[in-house]
Amino acid sequence: MKSEQHSQDADTATEAFVAHRNLLFTVAYEMLGSAADAEDVLQETWLRWSGVDLDAVRDRRAYLVRITTRQALSRLRTLGRRKESYVGPWLPEPLLTAPDVAEDIELAESVSMAMLLVLETLTPNERAVFVLREVFALEYDEIAEAVDKSPAAVRQIAHRARAHVAARRPRGPVSPAETRDALDAFQRAAETGDLQSLLDILAPDVVFLGDGGGIKQAVPRPIVGADKVGRLLAAGLGRMAEVGSLRPAQVNGHPALVLRQDDAVDTVLALRLDNGLITGLYAVRNPEKLSHMGQETALHR
Repeated sequence: MKSEQHSQDADTATEAFVAHRNLLFTVAYEMLGSAADAEDVLQETWLRWSGVDLDAVRDRRAYLVRITTRQALSRLRTLGRRKESYVGPWLPEPLLTAPDVAEDIELAESVSMAMLLVLETLTPNERAVFVLREVFALEYDEIAEAVDKSPAAVRQIAHRARAHVAARRPRGPVSPAETRDALDAFQRAAETGDLQSLLDILAPDVVFLGDGGGIKQAVPRPIVGADKVGRLLAAGLGRMAEVGSLRPAQVNGHPALVLRQDDAVDTVLALRLDNGLITGLYAVRNPEKLSHMGQETALHR
């Protein structure tokens, strides 16, 4: 009988974990900016969850979120030390996403490259509270348990994080149609090397960031301004298109361009749009951040 009960408990634990896995992955990814680290957090969450007495758990979803948040916070502090020695600009690990993520405008914004870079400027606790409250609408009491703070402290942290993000977040949601149109125009201009066409869709204060991690060649510091960014793109993407295939993809809830060479992803170029113009370009070339790009989509609603 004990063996049978144990088997039933294991099945119940597995079902609960699988039912909430997408939520847990998204929480971890938004806190860490890394799909690989988010997957590691999920493994650690499962190990702890599988040893829990389910009869003592009032709310399984909240309990799983609490485990995941605590594991992500621990890893986030380790990542912070790792980033201090990172070569060149650091960008989040790009993540292939399902079309339904783009339809959920709030979720798409929260996992965009632009927003993940904003979240990087928060402290670990601020980041956790912001993600759990603003993205997933958890109650303050639930968040307090997850981050080991009082509900009153969590309210203060949430207010501080919200104000910090509001001053830096993308200026407003862009419709999927607007984004696709801009991406199509950008891809045509990049493939033809037509500088004027590129300048027409770049905002005057556009910023280009490249992440090679010291392994692949990338711009060592941000490039600012339509003229400088346009010339860089006209030269660089034209050469890339000659030796590989440049294809549109859904990355972090938004359209992006993916360059493949020799059947492997060489570069992911994500775009940020405001008022129909490209205001941010994020080129990830570090192979360690691209190894998962051929795998099954990891994030959807």
